Amino acid sequence: MSNHYYEMIRGLRPHDERDQVTKNNMLAFIIRHQDDVLYRDNAIAHMTASSVIINESRDKMLMIHHKIYDTWTWQGGHADGEGDLLKVALKEAQEETGLTDFKVLEDEGGMIIGLDILTVREHIKNGKYISAHLHLNAAFLFEAREEDILFLNEQETNGVRWVPFEDIDIFADEPEITPIYHKLISRGVK
Repeated sequence: MSNHYYEMIRGLRPHDERDQVTKNNMLAFIIRHQDDVLYRDNAIAHMTASSVIINESRDKMLMIHHKIYDTWTWQGGHADGEGDLLKVALKEAQEETGLTDFKVLEDEGGMIIGLDILTVREHIKNGKYISAHLHLNAAFLFEAREEDILFLNEQETNGVRWVPFEDIDIFADEPEITPIYHKLISRGVK
């Protein structure tokens, strides 16, 4: 098992008390569950990686319309055994948007722009019941060219589009998640 993800998280410089507490809780869980935290087999909590993708003029966010959650959201997915969370985030961004050229933006905290422990409500996926659980999520901020051709991943999404920052809350119907988008954008757009 690769511990690259552990070192990336451990190296994150927290912006505030919330970041520090989240980081500490995540690291403690990883230590206790290092054998399966990278896999969905851990039905309580497992590692994921997400990205907020912004355009070069830094006034729009690329959003996908997620089939399961029926809302506009960011890109991301499960680690599924991959210890390099940046690689996971890039793979998911490519699969869910069709884009292949990303600039990874960093802030003073490092390459991971945010850590969040996200509640996932129960749902049906591919005809199978998935109980409520937690995603231990590492978030990255990518920049991409707005003029590049987007691709609709029909298995997972109903749409993909650039959304002006001021319209994110109109498109995204997840009041517990949208503040994360704004936080990540503010950390990378200066």
